[in-house]
Amino acid sequence: MEVPATIEMTTKSETTVSGYVAVVAWVVASIFFFYQYALRSAPSVMIPELSGALGVSAVGLATILGFFYYGYAPFSLVAGVVFDRIGLKVPLTIAAVVVGIGAMLFATGNPGAASVGRFLQGAAGVFASVGALYIASNFFPPSRTATMNGATQMFGMAGGSAGQFAVAPLIAGGMAISFFWMGMGIVAILLGILLFIFVPRQEKKPGQEEWFSSSIEALKTVFSNPQSILCGLIAGLLFIPTTILGMVWGVRFLQEARGVEYGTAVMQSAAVPLGWIIGCPLLGFISDRIGRRRPVIISGAFVLMVCLAWILFGPKDVLPPYTLGLVAGIASGSAMVPYTVIREVNPTEYGGTATGVISFLNFSFSALLGPVFGWILQSVSGNAAAELEHYQIAFVPLLYGVALVLILALFLKETGPAGRAKSGESTLEV
Repeated sequence: MEVPATIEMTTKSETTVSGYVAVVAWVVASIFFFYQYALRSAPSVMIPELSGALGVSAVGLATILGFFYYGYAPFSLVAGVVFDRIGLKVPLTIAAVVVGIGAMLFATGNPGAASVGRFLQGAAGVFASVGALYIASNFFPPSRTATMNGATQMFGMAGGSAGQFAVAPLIAGGMAISFFWMGMGIVAILLGILLFIFVPRQEKKPGQEEWFSSSIEALKTVFSNPQSILCGLIAGLLFIPTTILGMVWGVRFLQEARGVEYGTAVMQSAAVPLGWIIGCPLLGFISDRIGRRRPVIISGAFVLMVCLAWILFGPKDVLPPYTLGLVAGIASGSAMVPYTVIREVNPTEYGGTATGVISFLNFSFSALLGPVFGWILQSVSGNAAAELEHYQIAFVPLLYGVALVLILALFLKETGPAGRAKSGESTLEV
């Protein structure tokens, strides 16, 4: 039975929805986000098996996997605009079904079909993250925005962690690659049914008929705001160390550069998204509690920079095995704070568009840079087994990027209530 709830599409301050409906819708959308992230990270623990099944090299497989971000990044913009214009129910339902189709295509064993399938997983999967963040920011009180955004990302990173430590034993136990991906496709379709039942229907605002021109105006407004670009850059630079080094190359790095056996390498790599599970809601809560955004971003960037430097250049076996990955993940959770800032520096009626824009900017880094890091590593290793110094050369730019965040954050507008009160602002200038 469909949830009998209808909410009016207005600005955040005007949106009304019962607490029960809001919580249920957020939980179901967040479960979709969990699933999408598990689907995104699962290939990292089956690189040899996937390479063999698709008949491609490790670098060729990295290119196929990169198609996820080629779909994810541009469709972030589409998702945000669609949610602002027509609501959540229908787009989220369709997105789940399309993700399922993408997973099934990945199960064919054909490289071309796998590339298309991976693209669909990203293009439709982004509706999960943007949709869950939209609910967190619009269906709950403004005083909890950073906390709810962090809690939402917690679901995503829990999926990322599960996509490694839960999937690895299945693959190691002999589960067929095709069976795994076909099963994931069926799960996505079932999620689509749940989304259609539990996500409330939203009514269009008057004057929404000119949807194309209003969508272009929304995108123009958000993109033309320099603070939006800053938010995207900061989030991306804080995020790519976990997506590229931690979740794509983490297991191979630990095996080849540090001599860690496979099972332990999987668990150590999975500690990074586990850190996000802790860090995203924790740092969001701290930001809401102190009423400031910039100190949380700067502190997180500094800790992440220290962790990355130790991972790449520090001595081995000095710290407990899971410490660096866990702390790096917690610190990288500060990447979610710009998701709150970008909404606070743009008009409230463009909340979904703003979330889509920062997702686009954020994941464009992964889409563009993922294959680049793979190419650099292949070049410096001479197509042989990579050693520690090869990984250091290939991934040290990640360290420089996090250091850049410390500078960029100085130019970011303080949008937290304590910061606005200190400057005498009652509303934000856009």
